[in-house]
This record gives sequence, C-alpha cells and structure tokens, in this order.
Amino acid sequence: MPKARIVVVEDEPAIRRGVSDALRLSGYEVTEAPDGVAGLREAAAAGVDLVLLDIMLPKRDGLEVLSELRRTNPTRPVILLTARGSEDDRVRGLKMGADDYVVKPFSAKELIARVEAILRRTLRMTAEVRLVSVGPGTIDLHRREIRWVDGSRSDLSETEAALLKYLVSNRERAVSREELLSRVWGIGTAGLETRAVDMHIARLRAKLKSPNGSDDQPEAIVTVRAHGYMAGPALGVGEQ
Repeated sequence: MPKARIVVVEDEPAIRRGVSDALRLSGYEVTEAPDGVAGLREAAAAGVDLVLLDIMLPKRDGLEVLSELRRTNPTRPVILLTARGSEDDRVRGLKMGADDYVVKPFSAKELIARVEAILRRTLRMTAEVRLVSVGPGTIDLHRREIRWVDGSRSDLSETEAALLKYLVSNRERAVSREELLSRVWGIGTAGLETRAVDMHIARLRAKLKSPNGSDDQPEAIVTVRAHGYMAGPALGVGEQ
C-alpha cells in the first residue's frame, strides 16, 4: 500500500521541521510549505491525502487557504494548527469545512493520533462505494438509480447521489448542513442557504421510500437535532 501523502503548511521552521519529522518517522510522505501561497499550491496538488494547515501564515492567511481549497478540493481532509487563544478562528475553520484542529503546543503523539483518525475515516469515505441497500431495494450510485425488488426504478440526480454517498460514507456520525454544502456542493455557506440542503434531503427521502413499503419502515436519512443529518438504519453498503 502506498504511503499517505501529507502537506504541512507552517511558517515557523522549528515547528514545521518537528511535525514533518514526526510524520516521516510514522511512515508518511511529507511535503512542506512555509507560507499560504506555497501552501495552497501544495495542498491543492493531485495525490495529497491530508493537509496540516497553520492559521497564522504569511502571504496568505490559513483560513483563506482553507476557503480556496474547499472550493477546488471539497473533500480533501484538513487539520488546522492553531494558537491556544484563537478559539474564534478554530470555530470559523470548522464551519468552513476543516476536519479537525490541534492546539499549539501539541505533542507528536497527539498529532499522529489525530492524523491517523482522519485518514482512517477518509479511507472509508473514499473507498469505492457503488451499491447501497435500502429496504427491499438497491441504489446504484454510478448509474444514479434505485432498483426495487418489484422491478420498478427511480432516478437520482447527480447531487442526490453525491449527497447519499457522503452520508453513507460518514454513517457513524451526524453531518452538518454546512459540511454538506462544503463537501457535496463545494461551496461555503455564504454561497447558498442551508435550506437548499433540507430541500434535497426531503426529495431524497421521498425517493428512498419503498413503493410498497409501510409507513413504519426504518428511516433512510435521520435528522439529528442541532447537528444535521446522518444515514439511517434502512441504508447499508452493498447489494442485498
């Protein structure tokens, strides 16, 4: 299996070197960048598996880099490296689509644990999910259609298929509307009201109901109050 490739964007040479050395000792391939301009270039390159991104950077602010990266590479995992007192920046970063953050000063052990956790989740998410079971039917995400056991079929839009794939790939947690806008639509919350997510979810739920199912069948998409949505018990990876 090839090594995961990680980009470290950090302007402090000692921190950048220490983080990079710890990652290399743990078996990762590392590319370094000392500022926001170089950081965005390296972070947006093909084949990158994870970005460690400092918020306070010269030439281009880390949150600006994150915003641009989310526009061009909406599913690329990002862990923010932040100063202890920058809670507002951490919150902004998470709302903009960062996957996690580590507060300076941090130990190499903590950082590696965070990296491993994100990469495990990403590998599950980016695995080729093609078939998803839903009650007495099968969803083919490549063909964007639902095949029911009675022979009937329902079509999914490209956005509906991408939305469903993202929820199934992250089925162990609730996904916020803001994250769905960032990862599925590829835009920030300023570009589209989160109501658009709710409308797509409503249409998708209707399509995921079995034509001959009862009203008490398990939910395909569950609403988690104050958090967002998650894949429900009716959905499973693989064809029945």
